[in-house]
Order: sequence, then C-alpha cells, then structure tokens
Amino acid sequence: MPDPLPPAAASAVRPSPRQAWWLALRPKTLSVSIAPVLAGSALAFAESGGWLLWPALVAALAAMLIQVGTNLHNDVSDFERGADTPERLGPPRATAMGWLSAAAVRRAAWLAFALAFLLGIALVVRGGWPIVAIGIASLLAGWAYTGGPRPIAYTPFGELFVLAFFGLAAVGGSYYLQALSLSPAAIVAALMLGAFAAAVISVNNTRDLATDARAGKRTLAVHLGRAGMDRVYAAELALPFAALPLLAFLGGHGVWLALPCLAAPAALCLARRFRNEPAGPGFNALLAETARLQAVFAALLALALVL
Repeated sequence: MPDPLPPAAASAVRPSPRQAWWLALRPKTLSVSIAPVLAGSALAFAESGGWLLWPALVAALAAMLIQVGTNLHNDVSDFERGADTPERLGPPRATAMGWLSAAAVRRAAWLAFALAFLLGIALVVRGGWPIVAIGIASLLAGWAYTGGPRPIAYTPFGELFVLAFFGLAAVGGSYYLQALSLSPAAIVAALMLGAFAAAVISVNNTRDLATDARAGKRTLAVHLGRAGMDRVYAAELALPFAALPLLAFLGGHGVWLALPCLAAPAALCLARRFRNEPAGPGFNALLAETARLQAVFAALLALALVL
C-alpha cells in the first residue's frame, strides 16, 4: 500500500477531521447528481401537469449518496492503487494525505451506498421494477468506477459511464418516478444533462493526464491527448445547447426553451479557458465551474419547462 503523501505536498494547515471528511465528499461537484433530478422532474411536470414532491426529494438524496459513495471509494482505491502521488495536481485526497484512514473512508463509502439502497426501496414503491433495475445498476456502477479488477475510471469509458448514469439513469429515472412512463423528450434531456456531467470528468482526467499515464490509468484523456480533449470538452458543452430545438419540438414548449441559452456565454468562456489553460491546478477551478454551469443550465431548463 502506498505511503501518504509527504508533508511538502500537504496543505499548509492540516484540516480538522470534520473538514477532512467534507473535503473527501468533494462538495463542489455534488450538484452533478442533483441537477438531473431537477430537470427530469420538471420535464415530467411540463408533460403531465402533475408533480409529486417526495419522489423528487428522495431521488435527489439517493443520487447524491451514490455520488458521495463513489467519491469516497475513489479516494481509497486511487490511494491503494498508487494513482495518488506527490505530483497530483488535483485537490489533496484525504486518504493519501493521511488525514483519514483507508478503513474509515471505505466504511463511509459503503454506508453511503447502503443509505442510497434504503432510499431506493421507497422509490420502488412508487416506480416498481424499472426503478429496481436503475437503482441496482447505479450502485454497482458506483462501486465499479474505481473498484474491481478493471475499474471504469482506469479505462477510456469514464465519460460514457457518467453520461449513462448521471444523464440517462438520473434524468430518465426521475422522469419515470413522476410520470410512470418515459418519453423521447426525457431521453433528449438526459443526454443534455449527461453531457455536462461527462464534461466534468473530462476536466478531471485532462488535469491528471500525465500522472494518470504514469500510474497506468488509460483514461480517454490519456488516449486522445490534450488536443483531442479540447475537442471532446467543447463538444460536451455544445451538445446541450444544440439539442434545445429538438427538445422544444418533442415537448412542444416553444420559445421558452431558449431560456437556457442564457448560459451559453459561460459555456463558450469555459471551452476557451479549457483550451488555453496550462497543465496545473488551474483545472481545479475549471472543474468546479463546469459543475456550476450544469447546475445553472438545469435550473434555467426547469424554469423554462414549468412556465
């Protein structure tokens, strides 16, 4: 097992245990699990005229717990596999820094997955077997992202994983919990929100391109290189805006669906920053701002749908 990072790589001040746990949760990107639930629930309301509060709230909490469990499991797994090194450019990891023990972080990850499972039981009462399938698949994928003999995060499929589970499963599942059906518009909305979530992973993997390559992580960024990821990230940010006319056509929401275009200047700015940002910790701010862009887009989309 790798040793914790040396003091020179640590933050100037060692965080308290409470602060260390908060950092391990990676709070700046937790909106990635909530935004799809907001979009899916709003679309169901727009198409059916009805809305139930409790499935939306429970689904949002369950999705966030799965993301938390995945983050904590990733914290431990990357440390044990030697992927977190002193050269890491991202924020310090709690396990690698020695702030929290690997055993404690692993227990917390399984606790988060277990709580998500319990919440999923309540959702099954509303949505039936489709929700069982989505829930079990999401929990297994959360573990498999950095667990098992061939973790998803160590392959070129990380972005596709996020598109599937933070887009198709999260938006589609949230829509289904409200409408008990699935429409073509819901699938389009799922791809839109999933593209933003994939962009968050693209920022993370591009930032860590060099260290991941040395650690044997064959991410999409390692395969395509920096120039290739410039194009991938730009496409991920462009897709949600390009799909707005199709969503308007399928859902019949008209000009109101131009409202999310208010976020387009921010998307253009982020794509330009991504292209020009030198390798380094500047990508940490870019990652948080990409997650924030998704949240803003989802809020504007939800507002447009319910008007």
